[in-house]
Amino acid sequence: MTDAASPADRGHRMLARVADYQFGAGAGEALFGDHEALEITRSTSGRPRQVHAPDGRLVTYNTDGRFTLGVEGGRRLVDALDEPAYRVVVGDDSEPFVRDGKNVFAKFVQTVDPDVRPGDEVAVVHEDGDVLGVGRAELPAEDMLTFETGMAVFVRHGAGE
Repeated sequence: MTDAASPADRGHRMLARVADYQFGAGAGEALFGDHEALEITRSTSGRPRQVHAPDGRLVTYNTDGRFTLGVEGGRRLVDALDEPAYRVVVGDDSEPFVRDGKNVFAKFVQTVDPDVRPGDEVAVVHEDGDVLGVGRAELPAEDMLTFETGMAVFVRHGAGE
């Protein structure tokens, strides 16, 4: 039996499977559902590198087989996945700093997905639901809520940058 899908369709399905594995069921559809409108840049070997939508960069596909989120990708995940999946929530004190791409410190974390582990990609969200930035968790969820010092999220991109 052969796969009658085009190479582009197979590529989109592969990216969607990786997203579902990394972020949970439904993430692939949320990120790549409008695959006709997506632009995928590739490495010289043909491997996918970055995925862009008309609104901005969704993800970068790293050599370790995982995605790093762009702000638009973070927005799509927040819209599609049930709370608190892959979210770190902060208040007004952190909002302008995170928008500018500054890191989130543990003392400012209000709530967090209890399943977040160090190294996970997360969306940093204001308490009103607005995505402020995206980055990499540096602490486990429990420690983000209990520590008074230390970096909780390395913010890769702020929504205001």
